[in-house]
Amino acid sequence: MGLAAYKRTIRESETPRQIERRILSRVTHDLAEKGQGFDATEDKSERLNILASGLRDAIYENQRFWLALRHDLSEPENKMPNALKASLISIALWVDRHSTALMAGEGRLAGLVEINGNIAAGLAGQAAPQMQEV
Repeated sequence: MGLAAYKRTIRESETPRQIERRILSRVTHDLAEKGQGFDATEDKSERLNILASGLRDAIYENQRFWLALRHDLSEPENKMPNALKASLISIALWVDRHSTALMAGEGRLAGLVEINGNIAAGLAGQAAPQMQEV
């Protein structure tokens, strides 16, 4: 019961922006951690092994985040400036296409991690982080 009350308090005290940043940061961490070695190899079977070892799930969770964000941005009640909404929807579409390629063992994971890191930094009101090797 204590843990449930703690989680409810966190949900109730965080702004939607803080919640988005927290979720995106966690998903990005999972992508980087579970994707170690993915970009370093061109061997398809090795890439598929990395995907099967948890990276596929992390990519899927990231896609779900971006799909939810895209849905929220397309709602008429969303008061975000139209230019910013359009830019984020465009990024969400790129994330979806790129994620599909990654799940097939193609492309580079670093771009996805970099985009997420930049957006998370923006949500936190910080400058974009430096690109880290995945």
